[in-house]
Amino acid sequence: MTDTPGWASPSSSEPPRDGARPPADAPAAVPGPSAPPQATPAPSAQYGQPNRGTQPSGQGPYGWEAARSPRPGVIPLRPLSVGELLDGAVTTVRRHWRTALTLSLGIAVLDQAGAFAAKLLVKGRTGASTQLLTLLATMPLTLLLDALAVALLTIVVSRAVLGRPVTAGDAWRDARPRLLQLLGLTVLTTLMSVGVVLLGFTPLIGYTAGGTGTPGTAGLLFLVGVLTVPVGLWLLIRYSLAAPALMLEKQGVMAALSRSRRLVRGFWWRVCAVVLVLSRILAVIVGATLLIPFRFLGLVLGFGSMDRLGDAGHESIGMMVLTAVAGIIASALTTPFLAAVGVLVYIDQRIRREALDIELARAAGLPEQGGTGWSGRAADQTTARR
Repeated sequence: MTDTPGWASPSSSEPPRDGARPPADAPAAVPGPSAPPQATPAPSAQYGQPNRGTQPSGQGPYGWEAARSPRPGVIPLRPLSVGELLDGAVTTVRRHWRTALTLSLGIAVLDQAGAFAAKLLVKGRTGASTQLLTLLATMPLTLLLDALAVALLTIVVSRAVLGRPVTAGDAWRDARPRLLQLLGLTVLTTLMSVGVVLLGFTPLIGYTAGGTGTPGTAGLLFLVGVLTVPVGLWLLIRYSLAAPALMLEKQGVMAALSRSRRLVRGFWWRVCAVVLVLSRILAVIVGATLLIPFRFLGLVLGFGSMDRLGDAGHESIGMMVLTAVAGIIASALTTPFLAAVGVLVYIDQRIRREALDIELARAAGLPEQGGTGWSGRAADQTTARR
């Protein structure tokens, strides 16, 4: 999206427009939704035409009009529930399906092509290590494509929140200046989370490689490795909002990591539940649902047998092709959803901590209401009367 002041960090050199945002690590102590309260409706609303970008008002228990949060795009501009986060991600993909699927489909084709080539090169020649070596061979390409997907789809989601259209070309032009920084951020966060776990299992790998180890010692070293898994998970969630911060706030890698740390602080379990548990489980279910019929089709066509169905090192070329097609379709559908969830969690955390909903409402061009906090239209009318 365009570089609007609404995305600027309160601690950045580009201050928000109202100059009164609380610091990112301040507790969210303001009760209730942080969306601007609505007072006297605009003239268009008085004559039966609702204001653009706002939900229709509901009737209160004593006859007054209950204020509703403005919704210029895929989410209402207020703190979101878990269900609203997931619904916003689905709505983003549904409304902008051409752009989202075009970007994710191209990235998925490149990813599966790299995995297919790696399988052909390693195919069955390394025994039990085939899958591990294939994963390591494709990791550089996977990290690059993941960074590209996050960069492009973050732009799509950020415009969808404001109710603005976006094309694949628009997303590329806005994301291109930040791609190298985002790639560095992706590599750094991967090394921090996955690297800690690999480091924890390194003694076990080195001990068992000698072939003379005892089961008791191997079990103890395995326990040491398992204990590093929670540390890696903690780091993964702690810095899970760094990519949206880097793309939207136009900050550097270290500043983005610091922003993610402050935004997640106090909400680690909630961010983990949405980013890692719910969204990833849904993505895995979709991927498995698509893979099963392609696998079955491969068996019917004679590309494999039931006794070798789980042996990736000895798959036939036909089965590998069908698996790659299933992977492309699954990735094209789930990648935009996962990226949208990450960006919406980032926006939700900033709404809770920094009243970002006010800035987003202004950036969306919603008419400002009279009363506390919103003074545009009411102030203009008062000045006109004077």
